[in-house]
Amino acid sequence: MSGPTIAVVATEASGDRLGGALMQALRDRVPDAQFVGLGGPDMAGQGLKSLFPIDELAIVGIVAILARLPGLLRHIHETADMIVAARPDVLVIIDSPEFTHRVARRVRKALPDLPVVDYVSPSVWAWRPGRARAMRAYVDHVLALLPFEPAAHDKLGGPACTYVGHPLAAEAARLRPGPADAPRRAAEPPLVLVLPGSRRGELARLGGVFGATLKELVDRCGPVEAVLPTPPHLAARVREATVGWAVQPRIVVDQEEKWAAFRCARAALAASGTVSLELAVAGVPTVVAYKVPAVEEAIARLLIRVPTIVLANLVLGQNVMPELIQRDVTPQNLAALLAPLLADTPERRRQTKAFAALDAVMEIGTAQPSVRAADVVLEALSRRASLEN
Repeated sequence: MSGPTIAVVATEASGDRLGGALMQALRDRVPDAQFVGLGGPDMAGQGLKSLFPIDELAIVGIVAILARLPGLLRHIHETADMIVAARPDVLVIIDSPEFTHRVARRVRKALPDLPVVDYVSPSVWAWRPGRARAMRAYVDHVLALLPFEPAAHDKLGGPACTYVGHPLAAEAARLRPGPADAPRRAAEPPLVLVLPGSRRGELARLGGVFGATLKELVDRCGPVEAVLPTPPHLAARVREATVGWAVQPRIVVDQEEKWAAFRCARAALAASGTVSLELAVAGVPTVVAYKVPAVEEAIARLLIRVPTIVLANLVLGQNVMPELIQRDVTPQNLAALLAPLLADTPERRRQTKAFAALDAVMEIGTAQPSVRAADVVLEALSRRASLEN
């Protein structure tokens, strides 16, 4: 008798990494499991033959999604049809709700008894809270990356939700300075991480102002060593975008070099996103900037219902990382907030003190998130098997 067939759908690099780790954890427990679906290189490394390359779906933002809607809908239908034809024992959708939730809805209509697990909760706690209750029609269980999300789903009437942990928890030891790194974090010139984002449009909106901020920071505080980690496929674009910067950053594409830079960094200037939580785990005081097209800003102001757009602040439950939004994102404003973080100041101490609570809040040092996620998926498989027998 063959093992279970598990459908897994991920459309972005971050989802592919989660999917790859989940598949490995599942294979460790169920060696004869078979996988079908959609994913990238990490999931391919676990034996998945993706229906099509996921880089065709690497878009972000309301405007960009609307512009490419016909192609997205075609891929959604193709993915759902493939899963229905495969008749899996469970479906796991990973992040990218604009795509994966549409797939899940179509699959649920064709296979109403198929368990559906959503790995990475949509931000129902931030905007469009009605999505939580609506998800119950096509999602049976949510795997949360953030510790406050199970309570949010419970309050909003969403599906069952389990906190499995953020993948950053598994990287904490690589991100935090050891005895060999601590002297560099305190040494001169200070190492400043510059993280203008990796998605389309982010570099265009923040690259120039981040470069000018470094110049302003040097004028105020003296020399700094700027380091800009970026994925390898964006390195050429980043080099082109930074060629005119007065303070030239060292561009890092190797993962080990990136971790080393995080361990040695005195402070960081970052785009809003998961990287703020990564910096908090690393213990790096940070200033966050957020800038989107005007249309998206208008929509966001109407819909967003959280006091901060900084993920680290949301997890910590306090606004410790300063954030600048839209028109306030200027070199002068950013440098004024960043400069105090280079010295032993109340601003710096407030952040580092808050970061010390993350191990308890995120349950860092306990079971790996992928193992916890696999446990829930296997429970869904077990429940289905018991119903069929």
